[in-house]
Amino acid sequence: MNDDSDAEAGELTLAFSVSAIERLDSPNAVFADAHAWSESIGIIDDDTERITQIVDEHELRDDFDMHDRDKWFALEEICETTTTPRHVYVGASDDDMRVATMFCWEYVRVSEAAEQAGWTLSPPESDHGIMYRLLARIKTIVD
Repeated sequence: MNDDSDAEAGELTLAFSVSAIERLDSPNAVFADAHAWSESIGIIDDDTERITQIVDEHELRDDFDMHDRDKWFALEEICETTTTPRHVYVGASDDDMRVATMFCWEYVRVSEAAEQAGWTLSPPESDHGIMYRLLARIKTIVD
């Protein structure tokens, strides 16, 4: 996942699940790093509203537009339409692994990707799981 791998600039399509992005301490630093050796990088997941929130919150350049597609269709379509020899899906769950391996994607757990690339993960106590998202939505409604 880093420059020591066989990934030359432009030879990799890299996608993250929402759960993987939420584990990263600094998604914008990760995207900046990965853009140096990836042709395309973005977030592929079923929760398109959360993707938009993450992209806006961290000012990310997301190369993938979900167009209200599910992640299964999006991953399949990206495999068929990109010319990079490698497609890597970084996830944080068994469900992420299942969807990635159904198509041409290599699957890498976010913890392994972070270790290989030198990225920092958020401490477990700041996990932005379902409770974080529910509280954030409630806060938005109240404000």
